Amino acid sequence: MDPHSSAARRTAVLAGHLLRGSTPADGLSSALIEPAACLHYSPPELSEQPPAFDTASLRRVLDGHDTEGRDWLFRLMEESSLFCPRRRGNRTFVAPDYNQTMEQQRAVTMRRIEYLLAHGVFEGWLTGSGPEALMRKFAFFECIGIFDHSLAIKLGVHFFLWGGAVQIFGTKHHHDKWLKAAENFQVKGCFVMTELGHGSNVRGLETITTYDANTGEFVINTPCESAQKYWIGGAANDATHAVIFSQLLINGTNQGVHVFIAQIRDAEGNVCPNVRVADCGHKIGLNGVDNGRIWFDNFRVPRENLLNAVADVLPDGRYVSPIKDPEQRFAALLAPLSSGRVNIAALAVYISKVGLSIAVRYALTRRAFSISASVPEVLLLDYPSHQRRLLPLIAKTCAMSSTTNFLKRLFTKRTPESNKSIHIYCSAFKATLSWHTMRVLQECREACGGQGLKTENRVGILKGEYDVQSTFEGDNNVLMQQVSKALLAEYIAAHKRKSPFKGLGLEHMNDPCPIIPSNLNSCTLRSSKFQLDLFCLRERDLFGRYANEVSQYQAQGETKEKAVLLSYQLAGDLARAFAERSILQIFIDNEMAQPAGPLKDILGLLRSMYALICTEEDASFLRYGYLSLDNAAVARKEVMKLCYELRPHALSVVSSFGIPDAFLSPIAFDWIQANSWSSLDEE
Repeated sequence: MDPHSSAARRTAVLAGHLLRGSTPADGLSSALIEPAACLHYSPPELSEQPPAFDTASLRRVLDGHDTEGRDWLFRLMEESSLFCPRRRGNRTFVAPDYNQTMEQQRAVTMRRIEYLLAHGVFEGWLTGSGPEALMRKFAFFECIGIFDHSLAIKLGVHFFLWGGAVQIFGTKHHHDKWLKAAENFQVKGCFVMTELGHGSNVRGLETITTYDANTGEFVINTPCESAQKYWIGGAANDATHAVIFSQLLINGTNQGVHVFIAQIRDAEGNVCPNVRVADCGHKIGLNGVDNGRIWFDNFRVPRENLLNAVADVLPDGRYVSPIKDPEQRFAALLAPLSSGRVNIAALAVYISKVGLSIAVRYALTRRAFSISASVPEVLLLDYPSHQRRLLPLIAKTCAMSSTTNFLKRLFTKRTPESNKSIHIYCSAFKATLSWHTMRVLQECREACGGQGLKTENRVGILKGEYDVQSTFEGDNNVLMQQVSKALLAEYIAAHKRKSPFKGLGLEHMNDPCPIIPSNLNSCTLRSSKFQLDLFCLRERDLFGRYANEVSQYQAQGETKEKAVLLSYQLAGDLARAFAERSILQIFIDNEMAQPAGPLKDILGLLRSMYALICTEEDASFLRYGYLSLDNAAVARKEVMKLCYELRPHALSVVSSFGIPDAFLSPIAFDWIQANSWSSLDEE
């Protein structure tokens, strides 16, 4: 063979890959490559530093409430075969069996509900009173959602939406008749609001209800195909009763959307006359929920089944309401959606915790590539780029965990005067936190490589299960538009009254405009005062820009509604600024409530990471000049430093999330044993 030929060169290259040692004159190594030692799993607890803070204390801060109750419910689920315990790598994991058919998933969801009911999990969920009972209900809902989103949504529709509507819109005779029966699942409820043609736009619903004074009944009709009720959880199989949202026409006058209780199935499960039901079919997730479609054909319900806390129809057909303003009546009808959005936001955070716990534990035991031939391969989490992928998401998740506890406390103590603030906070946080969850799950899926694709490792399948959070209970983009519109109204009202801002954390608008130093350093960047000043500066400037742009469009002849629509970019910027400033303020308050010590120190690191990663990710800070190019570069480098400082605490922080080992996945532990030949006998 010609030594200069291409074939000879390729042979020499291949030989170089296969041989190593001293290089003789012919350029080829004289010794065969030595086989590498087999990889072995070592628990990260053995190699990582002991926690620098009390992980149980951090968990109490992040959970916020009912830690012991959560652990009781986790154990209750682990103990039952209904929750699909599987042995993998000397550990037992519980997770839904997604290989089941849609019909099987729906059936087992109902069996799990019966099991939890028998063990008293739902006691007081509709008949209990006081903030403590509601906070416990929130906590249990979060634990159930960590196991299975279908199970959580099935319960959420029944208790929070159907039951919440009866509680809020109903009066004593409705409460006495329905709440205890629903709490015991003698009545199975569904929330019949959305239609094929209208989802977020509740005001535009096309279902029509009239009143028949001769019989004392309401008559409900689906006048066209776009009015069919759509995506109704529980409607396809299980729901016996519905709360139906419909336009109410009295003597030819549309009084707007009202709510009626109706029985849609008998005790044997047969659909009632004048009601038609169809299945929405298979979905990309949530196949344990029997979403259905409903048509009404002259469907009659008794007059007393109008939920009449807001308005009533007297036997002779006269319409009466203590709320004279139709706009205020309509606003009151949206109250149950706030509880749903609280649930979505809180559960989104816990699913982020699941994904990050799995990805971090895997990254602390999985190695890839050596820096040099004489040293072991590098742990994934020791790569700065891998730290940059996961550690900022941990900080954001911790900040958002504090936020959901704030939101839940606000909701449990709600008053008529606080309803507007609750709506704004719920909308902003539901959108922000559910978007965050989808980003977390995608990043964790990629960070786990091919193992992230396996259903048993949870991260990948959770993407499909939780994708719906971005659009149900309000499309996230629409919700953020509502937030900015509500904030604009606050801004205009304060200026018209020439009075200070009050509520929603907007009191900073009354203070002098913050001044950002021209040259930032590490000490300043990590100051909570600087961080809050920077976020407040962004928010107050965007208030002015948004209001001015809307005003300019109006000066050009546009209506206010059209002007708001045309200003959607600044609207989105403002809503994001409001949400992120609120989250930072809440997280700072939590940090300041802790005594000096290691726990407060780690919260400070997480808070600085949250603030600076938000600064890096939002182009507004550069676009509108809140930071110079040089200061933005300094802030970006500080994120790298924070990653380095948080790296030793990564295991301790995710351990503080309080997710039991059984609710994680095989790659969070001995992934080699879990994939061994002998483990095939466990499948």
